[in-house]
Amino acid sequence: MDKILEGLVSSSHPLPLKRVIVRRVVESAETPLSQAQCRAMFALGTRLVLQGPDPFQRQVGRQVLDAYGRFHRAEFEAFFNRGLVLGLLQRGYGELSNRDPAILDYIQAGLRLIMSCPSVLELFELLQVEALRLVCERPAPPLCARLCQLLGDFPQCLPRGRKLSLAFCQQLVRSIAHFQSQGTREAELRLYVSQVTQVSALLRSVWKAEPDTLLPSLQELFAVISAADTSFEPSVALASLVQHIPLQMITVLIRSLTTDPNVKDASMTQALCRMIDWLSWPLAQHVETWVIALLKGLAAVQKFTILIDVTLLKIELVFNRLWFPLVRPGALAVLSHMLLSFQHSPEAFHLIVPHVVSLVHSFKRDGLPSSTAFLMQLTELIHCMMYHYSGFPELYEPILEAIKDMPKPTEEKIKLILSQSAWTSQSSSSPSCLSRLSGKSETGKTGLINLGNTCYMNSVIQALFMATDFRRHVLSLNLNGCNSLMRKLQHLFAFLAHTQREAYAPRIFFEASRPPWFTPRSQQDCSEYLRFLLDRLHEEERTLKALSLAKSSESIMTDKSQAQEAIHKTQVFTETPCMGSEERTLIEKMFGGKLKTNICCLNCKSMSQKEEAFTDLSLAFCPPTSLENIDPKCMEHSEVKDDYMVQSNSLATSPAAETPLSNLEVNRGCDTIMNEGSIEDFSSEPNSENTIISELKVENNGDVSQSLVGKNTLSVTDLLNYFLAPEILSGDNKYYCEKCASLQNAEKTMQIIEEPEYLILTLLRFSYDPKCHIRRKILDNVSLPLVLELPVKRATSPLAVVSGGWSVGVEISDTGENLAKKLKPSGADEVTCPQLVPYVLSSVVVHSGVSSESGHYYSYARNVTGSGPSGLCHQSTALSLVSPQDKLFTEESPCTVVENELDTEMPREWFLFNDSRVTFTSFQSVQKITSRFPKDTAYVLFYKKQNSTCGFNTNPANGLWVNGDPPLQKDLMDAITKDNKLYLQEQELTARTQALQAASASCSFRPNGFDDNDPPGSCGPTGGGGGGGFSTVGRLVF
Repeated sequence: MDKILEGLVSSSHPLPLKRVIVRRVVESAETPLSQAQCRAMFALGTRLVLQGPDPFQRQVGRQVLDAYGRFHRAEFEAFFNRGLVLGLLQRGYGELSNRDPAILDYIQAGLRLIMSCPSVLELFELLQVEALRLVCERPAPPLCARLCQLLGDFPQCLPRGRKLSLAFCQQLVRSIAHFQSQGTREAELRLYVSQVTQVSALLRSVWKAEPDTLLPSLQELFAVISAADTSFEPSVALASLVQHIPLQMITVLIRSLTTDPNVKDASMTQALCRMIDWLSWPLAQHVETWVIALLKGLAAVQKFTILIDVTLLKIELVFNRLWFPLVRPGALAVLSHMLLSFQHSPEAFHLIVPHVVSLVHSFKRDGLPSSTAFLMQLTELIHCMMYHYSGFPELYEPILEAIKDMPKPTEEKIKLILSQSAWTSQSSSSPSCLSRLSGKSETGKTGLINLGNTCYMNSVIQALFMATDFRRHVLSLNLNGCNSLMRKLQHLFAFLAHTQREAYAPRIFFEASRPPWFTPRSQQDCSEYLRFLLDRLHEEERTLKALSLAKSSESIMTDKSQAQEAIHKTQVFTETPCMGSEERTLIEKMFGGKLKTNICCLNCKSMSQKEEAFTDLSLAFCPPTSLENIDPKCMEHSEVKDDYMVQSNSLATSPAAETPLSNLEVNRGCDTIMNEGSIEDFSSEPNSENTIISELKVENNGDVSQSLVGKNTLSVTDLLNYFLAPEILSGDNKYYCEKCASLQNAEKTMQIIEEPEYLILTLLRFSYDPKCHIRRKILDNVSLPLVLELPVKRATSPLAVVSGGWSVGVEISDTGENLAKKLKPSGADEVTCPQLVPYVLSSVVVHSGVSSESGHYYSYARNVTGSGPSGLCHQSTALSLVSPQDKLFTEESPCTVVENELDTEMPREWFLFNDSRVTFTSFQSVQKITSRFPKDTAYVLFYKKQNSTCGFNTNPANGLWVNGDPPLQKDLMDAITKDNKLYLQEQELTARTQALQAASASCSFRPNGFDDNDPPGSCGPTGGGGGGGFSTVGRLVF
């Protein structure tokens, strides 16, 4: 009968006919057969099952074995014996390999037929050994899944005994680690996932039946994922095991793992990186729970280096997982924890910033409820990070535009979220920054590395560096052999101009220039630092000049030839070209101006005058007092607060002066009342008989009051007008008149009598709160004119020409005819008509934050030379700082039109310096910074005087200039060349290291961590198409 059946199934007869005959043969199994006939049928069935060329023959083989095995069980027990099973498992069947899953299918079918036979126990013992052997041979996913299915149906085949059972679990873990998907189509990936699920389900059943095997299995799992073998990368399929680990064990396991001294940092880093890779495994549950628990455990034992390395290496991969709906919940949970805990530096957040906008747009296009819910969570996270790392408008503006329609969390909620997961690293992040820099950005400018809350210094240095004439003077100084602060500044400027690094670490200059009272690694006031720096440079140069002149005098008295050498030494701190006015220091030449203060006693009409030098003007915010309630003839206030004092930083050059910097405090006689940033008015008409600066006088008080209605934004013009406006000293602020020998009401006026080359304006934004005992910040927006003209009243009378000192005070107490001659009404003084000196905006230092003790500084700047951009000095009447009454407060001034024209004529001339990052920006961004980011306000302004070369020859004959800068001294050039060679060696070494580690999950830092133009990776915008189930499984990376 077996011959007939074999011939029939292989014949060409119609399939229905063959099915009918096969059914008759199967039904005949109930009839008695000889042992030989049964054995022949069993052999035929086995051959058809294992070697049948088509599904029909294999189905016939299974039907024959099942029918004849049930009715002739004794004969089948004798046929299906130990020898047959062992041969199949070790040698296969004919051409069929022993690693073919069909072998296990056949064995499982045979076991079902002899379950009630005594010989099955012998087969179970055999299969226990063979199962362990198979998993040790690292079977492919199909064979391993088929083996696990057999072992699941017949638990008696599982290795018995603690030793064998433990070995089986450990080897099965390692087998899973070797799994790889053989296809890329969705159907193939689905099959692969189901096979992995079968294997992990068997491990779960073993762990449940024998709990002693769980912990060793997890130890084996950690050993696999923490191995540093570059030739082997464990499969992401190991993620399927995590969901079977009881969550109750998290605390114990994580504590044991993070405190084990045998676990090295490199191993822990490798393991954590691979666990994060598991987020791409679909259907795996609790992976994010274990990843977050391990991150928290490492933070608890202060292993911050691992956390920093892993976060910077994997943050982009985690973000890219958000494109896939299957794994999005877990990826978002891990991303949130990584960002919220990485609060010591914005580096991790800035790695994902370039990819946020495209993901947000993808979520919006989906329109699915699930995508909308995730978008709201992501938006909340982004708002928290932008709040914590404010001060990067060039990065955040596109994101704000993309999420403007989404709800924004309250400040209280943001603070609560930020406080939940924070950990702080005690190590400096500078080396990490250095290792990731890859060369200058497209701007060609060099950033400054933040050495630990040194943004206040970085922003000031960049503003000074971009002061072109000052930079050229510093670089041209002959300072060989001098170890002064100016020499260190020259060194810093040279590296900023010529280094190939993207960012430079100014450690030497920081240590030399830091004020003694500044606590290292804490936030400081950039304006205070700027004053201290300029004062130090000024006093240092003056001292060295005095010493050089003394040595020169001694040399002249001894030998004429030696005198020439001594005179040459006096050129320290002087430019190579002839400068003229050598008695003035470089700081005086560049930033020094003069103020004259006049105080006129309103009782005896005696006048006191005082001239003082300044390097910057500190402009107070005018209190919001309505003009309608002020008597223009008498501005009396009994209470005066320090919040709105106007200060000017002064340079004292008199030999008798001990204090180089003095503050001229001009009490404006105004009560400090703030009205939510809305300033209604700030000026009034002073007594015309005592007014010196007639241009600042308001002719019609009522008209000005009406013109200011609805004016919510102050301008620098307004603050300067307020600074120079006449002031009545009365009440508690009366003036002591020596002639009257008593306190008297007086009028105080200020005039700029000598303008600086660079006008530095500091906006006094920090006011003292006596209730809370802190310095609060005034967040009022102040518009910045691109061009302004400063009224300068030249000293032409003998009273204004004073010799013998830089700071001079003069009192006039004449009476009778002499007084009448010297005290003329306003508009009749010999210095009444000012010269309007044009200035153009050069730099803006911005403070981001709400107090002086915290926040962040960055600066906007552009290159402005002596002549400045073309077209800046025309239409002087329209650009006047103090314009006629009918133009002073107009909403659309000619100056604004000219500013817009200038900015559009010169694109990409503005730069944004934000510590290590330098990017192109525009003047529109400078103007809109506070309106877009309320905590970011202009603080220190640099204006450059136009049509002035400072006596500096810009084309010297002694060498070629690069980009307008003078040639460097040889020692400076050698130092820069040496550092650039070192930088190239570092880049080469980094490239070699990355090439060696390309095949493994490297723990090295990301080489282009600061590049905002990195591609988003393999997960493009098309990866976010919604849907659940396996709709996007084909795009997952296994």
